[in-house]
Amino acid sequence: EQRHRLQPRQSHARKVFLIILYFTRQIEIYWLIMLFAFLHEFGHLMAGIILKMKVKKISIMPTGFSIEFALTDNDYNKKILNSNILEIKKIIIAFAGPLVNLIIMSVFIILHKNEEIAYNIIYSNFLIAIFNLLPIYPLDGGRILKSIICLNKKRKCAILYTNKISNMTLFFISFLFSILIYYYKNWAIIVILMYLWYIVLKENRICRMKLKLYENLEKL
Repeated sequence: EQRHRLQPRQSHARKVFLIILYFTRQIEIYWLIMLFAFLHEFGHLMAGIILKMKVKKISIMPTGFSIEFALTDNDYNKKILNSNILEIKKIIIAFAGPLVNLIIMSVFIILHKNEEIAYNIIYSNFLIAIFNLLPIYPLDGGRILKSIICLNKKRKCAILYTNKISNMTLFFISFLFSILIYYYKNWAIIVILMYLWYIVLKENRICRMKLKLYENLEKL
């Protein structure tokens, strides 16, 4: 049985936000982020169920929430014969999480009554949605990007192009954040930037391994 796993992206994101919000004395925002990150992952879950993806495992931890979907051998054969269907499903599942946060944001922007509570809710959902929609793999934005490329190119190309775009995005964000750090002297920005470098460098190693594997298979 092959597995497609929605990794605990939010668990890592929440750790970063927890550190930042703790030291900036905004710990109450963290609990809102925990709540709306849970709803974010619930969006992934509901999309998977609607698309008839079999839920293999759900893990709930103090700093993480992950969903694992399973692919049967029959699903894997369909993936080979008609990969577009599976890739479209992956796009929908990946986008479902940020969509939940964007909807919640929109509702509170339109209907807000208590300005302080509304601001915190909007702020929390904005952080979660924007952070996850960055075109950096394995964030939701990177997953969407990879599946879109897979619709038009081979999987090897999708892995390579997604990795390159992730690196270019990181360099652009690093440049932008450097300016913000210079003007605002905000160390929280450094923490976010360090985390993004960590996940990109980690994925760079995985990408090289996958590409080497493809090269070895092509030689057979």
